[in-house]
Amino acid sequence: MIFLKFALLLKIFEMINITFPDKQVRQYNEGTTALDIAKSISEGLARNVLAAKVDGEVWDATRPINKDASIELLTWDSNEGKSTMWHSSAHLMAEALEEFYPGVKFGIGPPIENGFYYDIGLGDKQFSSDDFKEIEYKMLELARQSNKYIRKEVSKADAINYFKEKGDEYKLDLLEGLEDGCITFYTQGNFTDLCRGPHIPDTGFIKAVKLMSVAGAYWRGDEKKKQLTRIYGITFPKQKELTDYLTLLEEAKKRDHRKLGKELELFTFSEKVGMGLPLWLPKGAALREKLESFLRKAQVKAGYQPVVTPHIGSKDLYVTSGHYEKYGADSFQPIKTPAEGEEFFLKPMNCPHHCEIYKTKPRSYKDLPVRFAEFGTVYRYEQHGELHGLTRVRGFTQDDAHLFCRPDQVKEEFCKVIDLVLYVFNALGFTDYTAQISLRDKVDRTKYIGTDENWNKAEQSIIEAAAEKGLKTVVEYGEAAFYGPKLDFMVRDAIGRKWQLGTIQVDYNLPERFELEYTGADNQKHRPVMIHRAPFGSMERFVAVLIEHCAGKFPLWLTPEQVGILPISDKYIDYALKVQEMLKNSDIRGFVDDRSEKIGKKIRDTELKKVPYMLILGEKEEADGTVSVRKQGDAEHGDKGAMPISAFADLINMEVKERLESF
Repeated sequence: MIFLKFALLLKIFEMINITFPDKQVRQYNEGTTALDIAKSISEGLARNVLAAKVDGEVWDATRPINKDASIELLTWDSNEGKSTMWHSSAHLMAEALEEFYPGVKFGIGPPIENGFYYDIGLGDKQFSSDDFKEIEYKMLELARQSNKYIRKEVSKADAINYFKEKGDEYKLDLLEGLEDGCITFYTQGNFTDLCRGPHIPDTGFIKAVKLMSVAGAYWRGDEKKKQLTRIYGITFPKQKELTDYLTLLEEAKKRDHRKLGKELELFTFSEKVGMGLPLWLPKGAALREKLESFLRKAQVKAGYQPVVTPHIGSKDLYVTSGHYEKYGADSFQPIKTPAEGEEFFLKPMNCPHHCEIYKTKPRSYKDLPVRFAEFGTVYRYEQHGELHGLTRVRGFTQDDAHLFCRPDQVKEEFCKVIDLVLYVFNALGFTDYTAQISLRDKVDRTKYIGTDENWNKAEQSIIEAAAEKGLKTVVEYGEAAFYGPKLDFMVRDAIGRKWQLGTIQVDYNLPERFELEYTGADNQKHRPVMIHRAPFGSMERFVAVLIEHCAGKFPLWLTPEQVGILPISDKYIDYALKVQEMLKNSDIRGFVDDRSEKIGKKIRDTELKKVPYMLILGEKEEADGTVSVRKQGDAEHGDKGAMPISAFADLINMEVKERLESF
């Protein structure tokens, strides 16, 4: 009996080792929580901890830790902290909805990039934006109660009985796919939900609430199933942060590429042509061609060889590449020909075609690297509800290149591609970016193809290349593609939003599938390493992001119209046309506003078109052979005064040259 008590006493004081991000190790009692650990450091820290990353997995801050572990405390400043609070906010909204709509059924309520949503079934009842206020007030009232989020493991049978009694068909549907022994409930206040978590310690962290929109959503994304009501919302730990966010949204509306694209006559869509298939108007096509020409010129200097491939390919091509297995069922369906059994697909990727180009002749280790580049249009089916301007379309053009190299060349090629990506960003005014290094899962290596030796080399090459180029990086384990590690560039635009632009990916899969080879120095056959690379990503999405980043005021070298030539009356139109022709000879793009309007209106209209420079022409300018120059958006120094046409041309070309340094 004494021995048993002594053993229990030892158990109570059994210690575990907790490793912090700075590699410092401290000992704590078994069963301690992340919140306990935070309190041991400082009460101020504990008041801000929303969750914790335990051995790489995000946990509740109140969940007991029973073994040695690495830990990272998560606050609102981290993406995982925000995501946890928004997940908990979805549960809080659900609790508020139950008070106003007894019997409401709940689908899923995940966090998203900015906020959260919950899909709900209201039966015959209606819900609209008119109902937002009362739900917001109720959420804040419940939040002030500081109810704890309590995690409970339940058996599958108990979970089924609970939701049968509640009459929630959607939760029962979700339970069908869950295994017994891994099911958890979370309860806060009077609301209990089927959920794997994690959640914040209590509702008191939620200080500001805003419901954003309401829409329809099919259960499980299946158009054949019931349509639910999807309510979007967002919360913050301070009211000021919500106010700032709403201000940012207003600015984002002004910068919306769909709005500016129409106003600046860049692109349009037509239902007759088809949803998600953009039509580039003359000014948009000019901008796009300028971007393509800019990158082509840099690529030629970097040793790329241009190739062109068709918009369709044989079904067998995509079976070989694996794209048919991955995209076939959810993509555009096969194109059949009069020949029996012959099927083609709209091209979903350029890489299989480039593999076939590589195979057109024998390759030696001395020939590598080989770099093929193409502005190739690809087609992928997106559901109607997922289409969004130029950022989500069904047909888009990738600035695609594929590099075939030896394993010992991977690092050097990565460095060269990074140089190219940074050249693009600099020329277009993207200065705030982070490179995400996506590596294999530390533990589970079963889903990756290729040898450990090659993976280790490739991962180390990416890490070293990013370090040598001085990139600000984050490392994400488990985010690598199954065929190789990658480097993604995450860019912040002018109003702080984050976009993924530019990617570099190592691929061991396609060389294997297509049996690509080169003859090594040992006279044996070897597989090349394939690198996918796209600085723009897709032309459509990149242009959308660029429009919103610069609010339609494109860099001078890129803008479709660099100069608006404004005669003050009709009698100076001939001189205006002469000026236009002289500027054209200096590769300067401009237009003449020959409308019979007052000069004030012409100036205002030209400013609305976001044209960088205006030339005002009247009697004195014609007599002296000069132009009066005004620069868009420069209130203090916008009036540049009169100057000869040649001097203005030199001014423009010098400004372009300074921005576009040679690659």
